[in-house]
Amino acid sequence: MEGFYGPAARDLQARFDTTALADRLESVIVVDALSEDDRRFVGSRDFFFLSTVSDDGFPTVSYKGGAPGLVTVLDPTTLAFPNYDGNGMYLSMGNIVETARIGMLFIDFERPTRLRVQATAALSDRADLLERYPGAQLVVVAKITQAWVNCPRYIHRHVRVADSPYVPDTEGRAPVAPWKRIDFVQDSLPEADRAEVAAAGGTISRERYAELLAEEAGAGEGS
Repeated sequence: MEGFYGPAARDLQARFDTTALADRLESVIVVDALSEDDRRFVGSRDFFFLSTVSDDGFPTVSYKGGAPGLVTVLDPTTLAFPNYDGNGMYLSMGNIVETARIGMLFIDFERPTRLRVQATAALSDRADLLERYPGAQLVVVAKITQAWVNCPRYIHRHVRVADSPYVPDTEGRAPVAPWKRIDFVQDSLPEADRAEVAAAGGTISRERYAELLAEEAGAGEGS
């Protein structure tokens, strides 16, 4: 655990007289392997927040959602999660290739709980891993370097309303994303996506896309 705090964090700890507290917390709650309770919590989640860093040091944060068990605990120090079809930018996945450094934030908004994980990660297309996630393009394998449970006092309590209808089913099937039907992206879509757009009813305008989003939001509020 050497080097858990950088010089700037140390300076701020000294400024606000929290150095002893920070050292105590690191020694007590920061671990390099997940406990049984941690593993159970991670395995129950259907979303998490993923942070990655580009080769020039610029971070990005992404929401990752799926079915419960989205993140598989391969062992107490190793996690795996899928990369499903997205917008084709591959920012998070590209950052993993470039720097391998990731952060993962797991939250339960209904019973405020949160777990933070820092890890080194790599992309994999191993068949045994892909079989765990029908519809996944790749699987990220993350080796935990640090993990710790955070105080939940600032977590706003939310009530779950509904699952996303776009999560791939057990055979990897999912509805086409509405934004892929917008007319101005058609000439840049991969060929397979164009076929799905045609099967879903063809192209739509940006205005119609906004209407569809509003309709989905309204349906969610009424659930």
